[in-house]
Amino acid sequence: MTEKKKILSHVLERLYEKYNHKKYIPPDPLQFVYHYTKKRDMEIAGFLSAMFAYGAVEQIEKFLAGLLGKMSNSPCDFVGNFSAKDKKLFEPLKYRFNTGEDIIKLLGSLKKTLNKYGSLEGLFLAGYSAADENIAAATGKFIRTLHSAESPGLKFLLSDPARGGTCKRLMLFLRWMVRNDKVDAGLWTKIDKKKLIVPVDVHMGRLSRIIGLHNKQTYNMKTAIEITKGFAEVSHEDPVKYDFALCRIGILENCTGKANKYCPECELAEFCRKKR
Repeated sequence: MTEKKKILSHVLERLYEKYNHKKYIPPDPLQFVYHYTKKRDMEIAGFLSAMFAYGAVEQIEKFLAGLLGKMSNSPCDFVGNFSAKDKKLFEPLKYRFNTGEDIIKLLGSLKKTLNKYGSLEGLFLAGYSAADENIAAATGKFIRTLHSAESPGLKFLLSDPARGGTCKRLMLFLRWMVRNDKVDAGLWTKIDKKKLIVPVDVHMGRLSRIIGLHNKQTYNMKTAIEITKGFAEVSHEDPVKYDFALCRIGILENCTGKANKYCPECELAEFCRKKR
């Protein structure tokens, strides 16, 4: 490891120790995973929470609370028994780009998945190979199976890596399911966490550029893989380890790429000053 990477490793570890704790999960949509105790419910709640994790934090929280609240105490049982009479519960719902019809189609697709594979993990494992460099190929198979109904809304919700985007929300869900620490649930134990891909959005893209992991201004799957390889140089077995902690800089320290009152105490301040 180069001296520069050693310095970065120490900085990221400090950030991890600072923020990687359950008390910092809210308002992250990951909080809804921990509203349940059974793996099957946590998995379904996690998937729905991640897929609708776009927009303002307050809007996401409000929508997910309402959506999951319609599923009684067991999202998995509700989805597994989803029927025509349940559709009326979701017809009035709308969240930004998605309609009640999108939600109904998604729940129907999840029901078929549970009936055939037993769980979302079962579906993912059906397309996963330990020989693959990363989870991109398995993720594509996973999404294309779920996205069986033609719908622009579902196409947006269920991003396919083959279309080139970063698939941030899907990679976020997989981080929650595969990694196991004080924050991530680690429900899926048969997938190697070093195969994960960093969930990249504008915030993560900017921070990754600041710490020298890429130099792109726009982000796609190639960029996400490049960023992941950069993190792997400081955490080979767990390249997505620092994702949650880095995202707290945006959520808790209001980082927008411009100077603010939190900057002097920010772990990345030295890197950021050099980029300005």
